[in-house]
Amino acid sequence: MLKCKLKLPQKTHLPFPPKLSSLVSGSEGKEAENAGGEDQGFESGKELETFLPNGLGLEAEFEISQKVINLEKLRRLSSSGIPVGGGLRATIWKLLLGYLPPSRDLWEKELSDSRQKYSKLKEDFLLSPSEFSRRKDEVLVTNEKHADLDAEASFERHDVSNEDHPLCLGKTSAWQRYFEFTEIIEQIDRDLDRTHPTIKFFSAESPVSKKNKESMRNILLLFAKLNPEIRYVQGMNEILAPIYYVFSTDCDEKNSANAEADSFSCFVRLMSDSVDHFCQQLDNSPVGIRSTLCRLSELLKANDEELWRHLELKNKVNPQFYAFRWITLLLTQEFSFQTTLRIWDSLLSNSFGIQDMLLRICCAMLLCVKCRLMKGDFIDNIKLLQHFPEIHVNRVLRIAQDITPVTSSFNQSL
Repeated sequence: MLKCKLKLPQKTHLPFPPKLSSLVSGSEGKEAENAGGEDQGFESGKELETFLPNGLGLEAEFEISQKVINLEKLRRLSSSGIPVGGGLRATIWKLLLGYLPPSRDLWEKELSDSRQKYSKLKEDFLLSPSEFSRRKDEVLVTNEKHADLDAEASFERHDVSNEDHPLCLGKTSAWQRYFEFTEIIEQIDRDLDRTHPTIKFFSAESPVSKKNKESMRNILLLFAKLNPEIRYVQGMNEILAPIYYVFSTDCDEKNSANAEADSFSCFVRLMSDSVDHFCQQLDNSPVGIRSTLCRLSELLKANDEELWRHLELKNKVNPQFYAFRWITLLLTQEFSFQTTLRIWDSLLSNSFGIQDMLLRICCAMLLCVKCRLMKGDFIDNIKLLQHFPEIHVNRVLRIAQDITPVTSSFNQSL
């Protein structure tokens, strides 16, 4: 389903679903770290603060300074939250997502190769035919620069084939293929305008904020073009936002300058765990969103049957009424941006995969508001769960770690 020339560094974790294997050739797993934050108007270049013990940051810094990094230890440290500073979060997320290999000696080459391939993909898929032709002509002019050409030669008129004409509607026309994505581009632009409107990094009218939007637009459009059966689905912008923000605020200038390329590669890896939830044709399949919602129901029943009975049997409050957004958007809409970064640290650092920890956290969220749910009826509980209240994130994550898994559900590889 997914076709791409992009070959990214090998990973050492869980295998990717076959649909994304061609897009991220040679990849195998993923993970991430921890952080905190708050909404409001964060400026570009400033990463959000987290209030964590200094010792944890020192341990994490020491671990990623090793010649060969112990990923299991890094996961353990990251699950408790990654302190901000020195590009720590950006580097660790790249490691846990498998974008950077454990061996530091390979980092420079892997990053260089991946960034060059992204640049080539942009040239192949995102340039308009006229811009592509202009650049090609520039190369030809440069190559002929030193030739003894007649002065009139530079004014020669070049024939334009029918297929190269913007009004050509043929299937093989480069312009037809280009205009095919007009609606998708418009949808992406609308969604990016709504992405974290209270955070200046995403929504301000400054040149930096506009550049951020343009980079995110490139990533989402390229993903859509490389995945013709899925394309772009509303909500993908919310999944991209934390990755792009973290990589753009890396204090290493070379890394922050390449945030777009790095974000694309890591976005692809992250989407491999949840891409089936965006594919309507798979909704009723074992890997579709309905199956995942059923697993959440099973998980709640196994850990608190009383609450499960009250919600699903008595009040008929089924997971599809409130958890669809939780799961498809990886909880990006239920908490503040800063809290989301902290949650993602735990999601991405889970040894059993993102979906395992995601369902644990969703179940923990229900347990944390059990008293209010037990007192409510259908309408009360729907309102509560669709507008989840502010709650201490560390409490949710502690409960999530203690959730008893359902063997039949969690043995399934997503």
